[in-house]
Formats: sequence, C-alpha cells, structure tokens
Amino acid sequence: MDKPWNNRAWFMVVPVLLIFAMNAVVPLMTLVNYSVQGASGSSVFSFEHVRWYREVLFSDGFHGALLRQFAFTAIILAIEIPLGVVIALNMPRSGPWASVCLVLTALPLLVPWNVIGTMWNIYALPDLGLLGYALNALGFRYDFTSGPIAAWLTIVLMDVWHWTSLVVLLAYLRLQAIPYITYRAAQIDGASRWVVFRHVELPKMGHVLAIAFLLRFMDSFVIYAEPFELTRGGPGNSTTLLSADLLTVATGEFDPGFAAAMSIIYFLMTLLACWFFYRFSTREEKW
Repeated sequence: MDKPWNNRAWFMVVPVLLIFAMNAVVPLMTLVNYSVQGASGSSVFSFEHVRWYREVLFSDGFHGALLRQFAFTAIILAIEIPLGVVIALNMPRSGPWASVCLVLTALPLLVPWNVIGTMWNIYALPDLGLLGYALNALGFRYDFTSGPIAAWLTIVLMDVWHWTSLVVLLAYLRLQAIPYITYRAAQIDGASRWVVFRHVELPKMGHVLAIAFLLRFMDSFVIYAEPFELTRGGPGNSTTLLSADLLTVATGEFDPGFAAAMSIIYFLMTLLACWFFYRFSTREEKW
C-alpha cells in the first residue's frame, strides 16, 4: 500500500526559514551590499566594485589588528586547552569533593561577560587592585594602563580565568565516561600514568577537545567586550583586537564600505576555520 504524500508538511519549516533569513541571510546580504558601495553625501551611493576589499587587504591597521587577534587566540588556546586537561585529570571522579570541584569550576562561566572586563579592571589596577598592588609590592613594575606587556598579560589572564572552566568541564565529562574496567586492565598490565593518559584518556578526549578548541577559537576570535572594558584597546593600539578595530571603523570613523568589507573578510576567515575544525572533530575515530 502506497504511503500518502502530503506536501503541506513543508509549511512546518517555514518559520525556521524565516528566522534563519532574518538572523543570517538578511544581515549578511546587507553587509555585502555596503561592501561594494560608496556613499557621498546623504543617500547618494555609487558602485565601487572591490575597492573596499582591496583597501582592507592593504591596510596597515587591519594587518596590525589581525596579527594581534591571531596572537591573542594562539596564546589563550595554548594555555587553556592543556591547563583544562590537567585540571580535569586531577579532579576527583566521585564523592562529595567531585561536586564541590564541579561547582567551583563552573563559577567563572556564570559571571556575565560584560562584568568580566570591569571586574578585572578593578582587580588589576596598580594602586587599588589586589593583583596590581601585590605584583608591585613584590617588586614587579606592573601597570596595565601604561605598559603593553602588562596589558597583554592581564587580558590573557582574564580570558584564561573565564574560559578554562569550559575545557575542564568538557574533558571531565569525557573522562567520566571511560569504564573503570579500562583503568583496571591498564593497572594489571603495569601501565604507567603517562601510558594510561597517552593511549587511553587522550584518545577518548580527542573529540571533546576538538569541540572545545573550536568553541574557544570562535569566541576568542570575535571577543570584544571583555578586553575593551579592561584596557580600551590600549595602551595605544597594543590590545586593540580585530572586533574592536572593526567597531572603531564602523562607528567611530563612520566608514560603512570599509567596515562592511572588513566584516565579510572577518566572517570568511572565521567560517573557514570553523569548517576545518568541524571536519577534524567529526572524522572517524581511529583509536
């Protein structure tokens, strides 16, 4: 008996398509439209071909912001992923201390993102903040408001404090899923702690670490509020990351064509990296 075919079911996906269009397609097409137009006077536009893209790609300001952005992302990923794995490996797997550690680990993730920058600004002030005062009392010349190295150290510490918990929780949940019999078999075979980590725990955590890497990459690459609240991009432009530079061009300098082309390039770089990490995280498990 043939199953009846009812095309009215397609209407069920119409709300999803409308939401997707309003949230993604329409804003993206608006950016594309601005990225190929120039404005001269009120409501007078001209077609500029790829002029804005060419100016962005040859802009020293864009190159500087992009290098700072890659440096920031590389530094925090190089710290947060290994640190998160180490903390997860050393957390208790059962008992009351396991719950206590999980709650304490999750606390930084519960702080609103727009509060993080202000909180660390007060915490790191050289005269009033606990961190700044303690470092200066120990003999270190620390002032993130005037020293680029101190400013970079502060924004990296802030991001590590805020987001390492995400890596810890993901790695910890995957470690909890490893059967006890696996550890028992390794113990009977006389495997060292390093061998167990290298051949049992690390392969099992591979996918969740790839997801953690992807999430942290995307978030760090588009981060804006936290470092901006802390350093306002300074001293000078030393901590002006790509998103802050984009906002300055779009609203401070009011250059919509340049800002739109910059946004499209920014979007394509993020999309390409996400596609690469997605392919890596969904590949067939070899171990």
